[in-house]
Amino acid sequence: MSTLTISLLASLVIIIFVIIIFAAAITKGYSYKHTVDTLEDNPYLKDENEKSGAVENEKNE
Repeated sequence: MSTLTISLLASLVIIIFVIIIFAAAITKGYSYKHTVDTLEDNPYLKDENEKSGAVENEKNE
C-alpha cells in the first residue's frame, strides 16, 4: 500500500472516531435532567432574607 492510501485510511479512522465521541457527548448532554430549586430550598435566598431581616430589626430598635 502506498503512503497516501495509509494516510487516507488513518485520517478516516480518526474522523469517524471523533464523530462517534462527539455524538456520544451530545447524547449524554441532552439526556441530563436539569432541575430548578424551589424558593423554599434556595440557600442564597435565605441568606439574603436573613441579612435584610437583620437590617430591618436594627431599624426597628
